[in-house]
Amino acid sequence: MPELAEHIRRSLGTLLRELLDGPSENAAFVLNRGDRGLLASLDALSAEAASARPGGRSSVAAHVDHLRYGFELLNRWARGENPWADANYAASWERQQVSDEQWRKLRTALADEARTWTTGAGERRNWDDLTLTEALASAVHLAYHLGAIRQIQQTASGPAAKD
Repeated sequence: MPELAEHIRRSLGTLLRELLDGPSENAAFVLNRGDRGLLASLDALSAEAASARPGGRSSVAAHVDHLRYGFELLNRWARGENPWADANYAASWERQQVSDEQWRKLRTALADEARTWTTGAGERRNWDDLTLTEALASAVHLAYHLGAIRQIQQTASGPAAKD
């Protein structure tokens, strides 16, 4: 079983890094080859584009703040805290509009929290049903919001699939 846990940790890290930074040269599991990943896609968006709410939907900025908050909670959990008792997911959707400076800070905060979680998830040693599900869900949650962001802002989209 220890060998399986090591495979899970490495695989989870691989998927999180791919979603954040794009696939490696060796393999693409979720994104198309040549995709820049979420973080570089966000860097390509202006604060104005990140604040747009097409059709009244939540903005890219709101999705980013929600992701940042989710990774913050996971990092607190990995440090041994119980962040779920006072978690306020609704508050993480309140930032719909951002200035240039707010957008820069929000992207940096997301990158910091996401990279900390990616490292922390790779170090976890004791898996049970709850901790493993929580860890795996973080990659699924990230992939969901990457897709939602790319639906809201086409300039954040990745490359088309190639033969």
